[in-house]
Amino acid sequence: MWKFIFTLLLIGLGLPATQGKNFTLPPETLLPLDSLLPIRGFCIAAPRSDELTEFLKFINEELVPRRVNTLILRVDYNYQFTSHPELRDSAALSQEEVKKLVQVCKNNQIQLIPQINLLGHQSWASETGNLLSVYPEFDETPHVKVPEQYEWPNKDSLYCKSYCPLHPEVHEVVFALVDEICDVFEADAFHAGMDEVFYIGDEKCPRCSGKDKAELFAGEVTKIRDHLAQKDRRLWIWGDRLLDGKTTGLGMWEASMNNTHQAIDMIPKDVMICDWHYERPDQTPVYFAMKGLQVVTCPWRAPENATRQVADMLKFRAHSTPEMKERFQGIVQTVWSDAGNFLDEFYGRETDSEEGDNNPANCFRVMYDSIMSLTEQGGK
Repeated sequence: MWKFIFTLLLIGLGLPATQGKNFTLPPETLLPLDSLLPIRGFCIAAPRSDELTEFLKFINEELVPRRVNTLILRVDYNYQFTSHPELRDSAALSQEEVKKLVQVCKNNQIQLIPQINLLGHQSWASETGNLLSVYPEFDETPHVKVPEQYEWPNKDSLYCKSYCPLHPEVHEVVFALVDEICDVFEADAFHAGMDEVFYIGDEKCPRCSGKDKAELFAGEVTKIRDHLAQKDRRLWIWGDRLLDGKTTGLGMWEASMNNTHQAIDMIPKDVMICDWHYERPDQTPVYFAMKGLQVVTCPWRAPENATRQVADMLKFRAHSTPEMKERFQGIVQTVWSDAGNFLDEFYGRETDSEEGDNNPANCFRVMYDSIMSLTEQGGK
């Protein structure tokens, strides 16, 4: 496995795939790790209160030694909001608990970025999320009912609900949450999610019907970005809605089949794109970079794909113009279980025999071991 990984890294740097034990990188490639991969990230759901102590240990003992410098925590409603306490999860993190996360990240020079899903992902399976449960008037598709027994596909094409981006009161609520969560996390960036938005510009919506879906999506991105910019905060989003699923063959999950992809030419150029691909190491970071956007590539559970994505990012940075190089910012490992389940898997308390080596914990280890091999070659 290591011989394979190291060969990929050499190819990524544009070097001969020499596999001898005594091989060293030539002097011109001995760059600091921050120059090779400026962003080395990890994205996971924010821990619950009873998971916090072990998660802090994980940061100190696993993220820090691997030189992770960016931690995206999917908070959503797992915080004791004071601006809208009606939206809190039960047993949500307190301000004191969040400050423990902030401090450990500060101590280790890790950028901490909170996420709340905006626009899409306002429901999941048979459950409506907190926002639309409390404020059903924000629902883009109130005529679509979340079933007691969810299955896909279904007659309503329901995956996750969206809020209506043109509702006159929705931003008053969500921006209060965004401001509060950024303040408590002392964050200079915010991740708005915005992936897998299938419901937008619905024909039955009294505000959005007949409007261009790309313009609606771009308008929401821009509105969030402009709000964050008032306090010098940067917007991060997933990139799938900005890719053309039909032309590329990427399909409806990793890309858009409802024409939101045209929004890529309408959004501000300082939005950071998290470009996720889990089944193949598709090289769409080049597309985002050519559109003038900075991008990180995001694997999930397949170690072989993740190491190829590391190699690709190194190659893109090594063989681009100075203007393009700085748009290829690095890599972010994504985890889609909650923090407790991931830690159980990572520490070997629970395993899934069907997953084998293709699981997020193993992918994290293998990917970051491949990145750390760069430091052994001279990239401090």
